[in-house]
Amino acid sequence: MYGRTGKIIAQPGQRDALVKVLLRAAEALGEAEGCYLYVVGQVPDETDMIWITEVWRSAADHRASLDLEAIQALIRDGRPLIASMTESYEVIPVGGKGLP
Repeated sequence: MYGRTGKIIAQPGQRDALVKVLLRAAEALGEAEGCYLYVVGQVPDETDMIWITEVWRSAADHRASLDLEAIQALIRDGRPLIASMTESYEVIPVGGKGLP
């Protein structure tokens, strides 16, 4: 398995708009081969911070998802709403509730 977790800082006042785009991406990933988990999280005391957690069958499946037309469109929609992507980690999921 392959995983990613990352912190995104939205442009000031744009977190809710960016969350909507990211949740649309989660829906679009229903069509992606090998996507087990895509979770969008807000940080209560940080009005512009979002965390994304993803689990994939493989890194290749993750890379292939980035070529999907729907995902490319959502990247274009979301990019102007992002101030920075300050932390991103690749992880190896080893198990847990909901994972195969």
